[in-house]
Amino acid sequence: MSQEDKVQNRPISANGRSPADAATKHAAAAAADCVDAANSDATIPAAILTGSDPAALADYLLQGHLLVVSKRQRNGLLLVKEFYAEFAGPGAIVGGNFDRDCRRVIPVGHLSLTPPSNHDECQEAFLIRRQWIRLTQQFTDSSGPAVGRARMILNQFETYFDARAVQKLPDEAFALLVGVFPHTVRLARRPAGKLNVKK
Repeated sequence: MSQEDKVQNRPISANGRSPADAATKHAAAAAADCVDAANSDATIPAAILTGSDPAALADYLLQGHLLVVSKRQRNGLLLVKEFYAEFAGPGAIVGGNFDRDCRRVIPVGHLSLTPPSNHDECQEAFLIRRQWIRLTQQFTDSSGPAVGRARMILNQFETYFDARAVQKLPDEAFALLVGVFPHTVRLARRPAGKLNVKK
């Protein structure tokens, strides 16, 4: 077992909790957020709803607003926190108290976000977000080597999205998703049998 496997078996936040623990902790707060979101009539700029301005989207989410990732297409949002990252795929909710510690957002695919239209849609989207967190947790909890975890998450993304879109995503984001170092993701991205030998 490498040092990385010992140190970074799974992503842990500053308070010692995994992303799955964080999801459970914020369940009650999300219910209150859902009520507020359902009563909001504010117009949201297109740059936020499409993710074309990630900084504006991150600021919008940090203000406590809720949005839902479209179920109609293959898209999602990587939410980079201080010590880990989460992926919110189609149908998942983002923002509110759940993502107040978000430091950066990275759109994946042709992102399309909408505000939840009612309390029921908000609750369903929250449950879907938890499912996406648990899916990622399966890769994180794998007992194999770190490079294996990195390959698994890359393969999952390349299966769901096209390979070119995945190549554009930063190694650091994938590393934070599955608890490995960024250089491990770079190794996992290399085609089998190809070594980069310095002369």
